[in-house]
Amino acid sequence: MIKVGDRLPTAKLMTPTAEGPKKIDTEGFFAGKTVVLFAVPGAFTPTCSAQHVPSFLENESALRAKGIDEIACIAVNDVFVMGAWQSSLGSVGKITMLADGSGEFTRALGLEFDLISRGLGVRSHRYALIVKDGVVTHLAVEAPGGFEVSHGQAVLEALAA
Repeated sequence: MIKVGDRLPTAKLMTPTAEGPKKIDTEGFFAGKTVVLFAVPGAFTPTCSAQHVPSFLENESALRAKGIDEIACIAVNDVFVMGAWQSSLGSVGKITMLADGSGEFTRALGLEFDLISRGLGVRSHRYALIVKDGVVTHLAVEAPGGFEVSHGQAVLEALAA
């Protein structure tokens, strides 16, 4: 599993835009910026929709005031699902949605989560990272079913520490 001090792996992701899906290279996306990247097991799932993304929307201004250039949410979902979810949450222009459709990036991080028995396939653990110029400076991975360390307020508190 990735740890503090590690450089993020290189991967190709997708993001929804007004012009349609756009390819994102992780090296370019994280270069020269301080980014909060948080992961959810799936778009439109209860905790993810009702609590996780809203926690970052509620703390967006405070996170940016602490030097965060970009707030991004990633899930092992396709870009069209991520785009629809982004629209439904009102997060366009506030949180960049990243689709890891094949789970390549998630596997490279060592944060895949087997939910096959629940009919969801292999997804991502719920986590939050702070990344400075491609290097992890903070990592908070939730225990299965947990929502204690990866929400927006917890990331804000980590920045203050």
